[in-house]
Amino acid sequence: MGAKKISAQEKLTGFQDRIRAAGLRSTAPRVAVLRQLETATAPMSHADLVEELGGEGYDRVTIYRNLTDLTEAGLVVRADLGDHVWRFELKRAGGTEHSNSHPHFTCTDCGTVACLPEESVRISAARGVPRAVSQRAVEVQLRGLCDRCE
Repeated sequence: MGAKKISAQEKLTGFQDRIRAAGLRSTAPRVAVLRQLETATAPMSHADLVEELGGEGYDRVTIYRNLTDLTEAGLVVRADLGDHVWRFELKRAGGTEHSNSHPHFTCTDCGTVACLPEESVRISAARGVPRAVSQRAVEVQLRGLCDRCE
């Protein structure tokens, strides 16, 4: 038996419900940002979102304001992966900030960013290491050459 396919209307309703549950008004730009982040395979910058959503009539300022609102409401996670560009990811339903954290890999040549499975990097506590490490309340960012640039 296959998994039940979720209709476009059910997805829309789900986004609207999540936005309202976070204390925000459900607006078309907020739904569009969440929809785009849900389909993303890697964290997206503001410029990436403008490129993807500009054709739907959303301008840079509207997208930026909605990213800020969604981040402050806890629906979106924002990270600087060391290149001074904020990138955004959808915080998965039912997850906490802690369970949504996962390592990222940034190519030092082309700048490509990839999400890595949480189990791909092992962190263990040791004497003299801050408690945040043993509590896994840290961001892990790896840098190197991606397969295309190697």
